[in-house]
Formats: sequence, C-alpha cells, structure tokens
Amino acid sequence: MQNVLAGILSALMACTGGAILVIKCAEMIGLNRSELISWIFVVYFIGGVFNIALSLKYKIPFGGAHSITAVAFLSTVAANFSVNELSGSFMMTGGLILIFGFSGLFNKVLTFIPKPMIDAMLAGLILNYVVHIVPAFKESPLVGGLAILGFFIGPRISKWISPLLGVLIFGVLGLFIGYDFPIVQETEFSLPQLVMPAFTLNSFITIAIPLAVLILSNDIAVALAALKKNGYHPPVNKTLVFSGLGTLIVGLFGGHAVNIGGMMTALCSSDEAGPKEKRLVAALVSGGLVALFGLFAWKMIVIIELLPSSFITLLSGFALLGVLLNSLRSSFSEPSYQLSILFVFVIAISNLSFLGISAPVWSLLVGVISAKLLGEGKFSKQKLKEDQA
Repeated sequence: MQNVLAGILSALMACTGGAILVIKCAEMIGLNRSELISWIFVVYFIGGVFNIALSLKYKIPFGGAHSITAVAFLSTVAANFSVNELSGSFMMTGGLILIFGFSGLFNKVLTFIPKPMIDAMLAGLILNYVVHIVPAFKESPLVGGLAILGFFIGPRISKWISPLLGVLIFGVLGLFIGYDFPIVQETEFSLPQLVMPAFTLNSFITIAIPLAVLILSNDIAVALAALKKNGYHPPVNKTLVFSGLGTLIVGLFGGHAVNIGGMMTALCSSDEAGPKEKRLVAALVSGGLVALFGLFAWKMIVIIELLPSSFITLLSGFALLGVLLNSLRSSFSEPSYQLSILFVFVIAISNLSFLGISAPVWSLLVGVISAKLLGEGKFSKQKLKEDQA
C-alpha cells in the first residue's frame, strides 16, 4: 500500500491548500461562480490527466496539477487585470515555457537569474500568507489550536499523516466541535467556459514572465531534480514542451497553469512510494484523484465554502509553510549573496506595484543589478576568475 498512500498524499497537496488558494484568488479578482468552476475544472482535471499521460508515456512517476506558488503570486497582482487579460497572460506563460522547451534555453535563463534570488522572491510572496496564521488563530482559538496540534502530532501518529493532513484532520474536528456550519447555495454543474484572451505588454511583463519563472524554477525544475535524484532520467525538453502546451490550452478557459509538480513528483518518486518498479502506481493514483477533484469541482466548491474564512486562512498558510521554509533556507544560506538577497526579499514582501510592474519583477531586477554592482555571488570578480579558470 505504500505507493497508493503516497499517491493519496500527493493529491492532497494540490486538492487542499492549492484549491483554497485558487478560490481566494478568484474572490480577489471578482470571478463569478461559473468562472471559478471553469478555472478549477481545467487546472485539476486536465492537470491530472496530463500527469497520468506523461507517467504512462515515459514510465516515470510524474505528479502534479497546477502551480500552487503561481496562484500565490497571482493573488498579489491579478486584481489589477481583466479576465480577458489574465487569460491572455496565462497563454503567454504557456508560450514562454514552450519556447524554453523547444530552444533549450531553460538552463541558460535559470543560470542568469541566481536561484537564491528566485527563492528569496518566492519567500517574500509566501510570507504574506503564512503570517496570517496568527490572526486566524486569534479569531478561532479552538479550531486554530487543534489545527496547530495536528501539525505537530499528526506525523507522530503515523508517518503517512503529513503535517498538512494533520492540520486538516484536527482542524475539521475542531469545526465539528465549535462551529455552526452555514447553509450555502447549491451550485449547478457547468462546463468550462472559453475566455476571449487579450494580449497586452503590461500583462506580459507583470504576469506572464513571473509566472513562467515560478513554474519553471519552483515546480518543473524541482520535479526534474527529484526524479534524477531518485534514479530516473526524465526528458527535460519534452517535459517543458508538454507543460507549455498544457498551460497554453487551459489559459483559454481561464486556467493559470498545467504542469508537473515539484513536491508531488518528489513524493511519488521517492522511497516513501515503495519499490522503484511500483512507484508509477503512486503517480497514477495521484493523477486520478486530482482529475476527479476537477471533474466534481462544482461540488468541491460547496464543501470548501462551508469552511470559515479563518480555517481557510490557516490551511493556506500551513500549505505554504514548507515552501516558505525551503525558500528561506535556500536563499539566505548562500554566503556569497547578502544585501542583494535582502533587497529581493524585502521588495517582494512589500507587494507594491510601480509603473505597472509588480513587486516580484522589481525584486528580481533590483536583486540582479545590486548583486552585479556589489560584486556578490556569481557576479564577483573572484568567482568569475574561478569559473574562467
């Protein structure tokens, strides 16, 4: 059962905190119910089928649906754009990933932007979600207290209970004890809706480029690295091409991305998923559950809306806690960068736009320029001499 349980836990990564982040982002944008259902349907159903197809084609355990970090980024900037502009920016994101796959430029671009800076930018964005755990706990001490308790003791009860699953189980228990569930409106089934995309330079710079960077560096790159670490040989360029095509297609329906997931693939391909020859089962279970979640999006939304906002905030924060920790560790543990990384982190936290360009883009621009001026990291003269030698 190791591979089956690993597949279930992999799917839970996307179907809990990831879905809640999509719903919160949709509320900020002002999407109606049909548009929200369309968004969740395409990124989960097509995302699940996409990863199943890749797994079967290459006999490699790919796990994923959409980019959770991309949704976290979108919630900071998407409210300034129309639905049509967002659709166009998502399609341009897919086009960029497609170009990287065909051209082989992926490694070159990631080499130009130091990985610690990307991690610092991501940490600054996610910090805004994680810090809201504290006021959410204050608003609902019983539910929050049990959720936090589940985070710590869940993995001690069983190694198959992840901290996030512990938060979900104990938090729901707290809801049944001390929360009166409201009566929500019924939602009817609806098919995905086509969106007429609008392509603008502003949305390309502010949304498409950062989304592509986040998906490539924090999802696809992490997944490929995990597969190689676990003894697999994934087709890098073909994976990028398929992810770009998937993202481009779902963009027509308002979906932000379809790609292989970093942590989901890492779990499905790890020793925790059982013997190597059986780990493909974990990926198929994960993809199947993700696809079912998308197929029944119209019902899943009703269930999620029963939850109080404080509990949703808790889940969102805890869902991103691991990503925040890894990003902080990766960015600030690099001794060759000091001030430039701090600049990136602080600007990303500010979440302010200037000249129509979002804080994440400015943070990377300032980070690269300041590192070059200060001679930090890869831009230091000593480092350049060593590389040339």
